[in-house]
Amino acid sequence: MRALEDLVSLLMRLPGVGRKSALRMAYYLLKADPNYVKALSEQVGKLQERVKFCSVCGSYTEADPCDVCDNPQRNGRLVCVVEQPQDVITIEASKEFEGLYHVLGGLLSPLDGIGPDRLRIASLVQRIRQSRTSSQPIEEVVIATNPTIEGDTTALYLKKVLEPEGVKVTRLATGIPVGGDLEYADRLTLARSFRGRQPL
Repeated sequence: MRALEDLVSLLMRLPGVGRKSALRMAYYLLKADPNYVKALSEQVGKLQERVKFCSVCGSYTEADPCDVCDNPQRNGRLVCVVEQPQDVITIEASKEFEGLYHVLGGLLSPLDGIGPDRLRIASLVQRIRQSRTSSQPIEEVVIATNPTIEGDTTALYLKKVLEPEGVKVTRLATGIPVGGDLEYADRLTLARSFRGRQPL
């Protein structure tokens, strides 16, 4: 069946979806309520039209600027730098951060041809400079990239670029997760835990 195979091929392009999962989804859609299938296809079709990038922070939004950037209750002196828009959603779910965000749109990776010009680093510097004339100038930039080689490289590059701007540059703590077991922690995680230890 050509129609089924075409759908399976498209579903397999989604991250983490193999042939078996794609077939299971396709068979589910064949048996599902036609109204549900129609609503699903309409939402997928409109997704890129409705959801855009915020012109300020680069996160996903339907209104520009996004709800976070447009919220006067947020702490404008504090900006958290993340790799992708979905990282904003993850941090917001913790309800621990009250500042603003800046999405880089990736990480530095010279082997993949991703240099500083491919990321939203220049717009971050410009944002810091423009904030100096506002009531809440940016004072601290929290780098929340993943603790990988690319994430660490990006964090070090950001520190080098941002320090001359007169802002405090910090990095999210890394180490053993809450509820984690020392027995299963890898060497790098343990090393980071010791380096980032806090007074008790």
